[in-house]
Amino acid sequence: MNTLSSSASTLHGLNFFSAGSVPLPGSALALPSLKTSAFSAKLPRVGVTKASIAVEQHTQQTKVALIRIGTRGSPLALAQAYETRDKLMASHSELAEEGAIQIVIIKTTGDKILTQPLADIGGKGLFTKEIDEALLNSEIDIAVHSMKDVPTYLPDKTILPCNLQREDVRDAFISLNATSLADLPSGSVVGTASLRRKSQILHRYPTLNVQENFRGNVQSRLRKLNEGVVQATLLALAGLKRLNMTENVTSTLSIEDMLPAVAQGAIGIACRSNDDKMAEYIASLNHEETRLAVVCERTFLQILDGSCRTPIAGYASRNEDGNCLFRGLVASPDGTRVLETSRVGPYAVEDMIEMGKDAGKELLSRAGPDFFSS
Repeated sequence: MNTLSSSASTLHGLNFFSAGSVPLPGSALALPSLKTSAFSAKLPRVGVTKASIAVEQHTQQTKVALIRIGTRGSPLALAQAYETRDKLMASHSELAEEGAIQIVIIKTTGDKILTQPLADIGGKGLFTKEIDEALLNSEIDIAVHSMKDVPTYLPDKTILPCNLQREDVRDAFISLNATSLADLPSGSVVGTASLRRKSQILHRYPTLNVQENFRGNVQSRLRKLNEGVVQATLLALAGLKRLNMTENVTSTLSIEDMLPAVAQGAIGIACRSNDDKMAEYIASLNHEETRLAVVCERTFLQILDGSCRTPIAGYASRNEDGNCLFRGLVASPDGTRVLETSRVGPYAVEDMIEMGKDAGKELLSRAGPDFFSS
């Protein structure tokens, strides 16, 4: 395979990959410390074969790949695809052979439109629709998604039987001149693309100015922070860990201070419902505790019929007694109204589905009919 060389950029203490470079989970590659240095990693050469799809081109590939993995093209999405690939190779000897697994990069609507807030673009599946279409058209065999991007419904003729073990669900606070949200002076600008984060920030710190169209991949957001566009930002700690970029974290917010997005930190793998071989491959990677938590949270989200216009948070975890503790939240975008609830019950699928439903119905009732349309 060809060698692709990239360099890491360091500006004012924040370290991020330049556009197009990808850290590989499980490899020896790590971000340089707070110094500018060059590194190289052996990566497949990428070539464009369709308008919205790029496929790894192996110079010595002599056979058809056994599995084509569909993914978005951001460094984080690719890190998750490579994590999936590595787990498949470790679990199935036939997939460890050269060329057995191929990565297919697909550009989604959410990737193409970066000038508008997600809430203004509208619709669901902004980061999954084109990947789902490629799956249904047999252009790929499995699809790797960030579960928080996946709508509460799945397209017909697809299944999602696998969640990889969940990463840290908390949000990270990143700033060049403050140690926490509480440390920011009044009027400071905090950048985020998430109404969930915006509403919870403003609820606790109403004097801060939250810029909600702070979009782009992790690297571009850190670049904007370095350029002074904002004074602070919040990013999912899970993504920073997968990118080996945790040295940029100023502090980590507790679950109590910032309830995470539904399914935050979880990776989902989908396939066609009639493809028993692919279903068998990816089911072997499933982490059941994660899957049950995601089911509980997504049931809560489905009852609320949440979209990008609705600040919703939900988190199911196993408590010290081995039971499921679910916490849910809905809020107004300006943070003036925040409604919270919680449930405790057996860590079992039917019980957790009922907990999610019940919590969602409670918050719907308490919010009233005009809450979600305002």
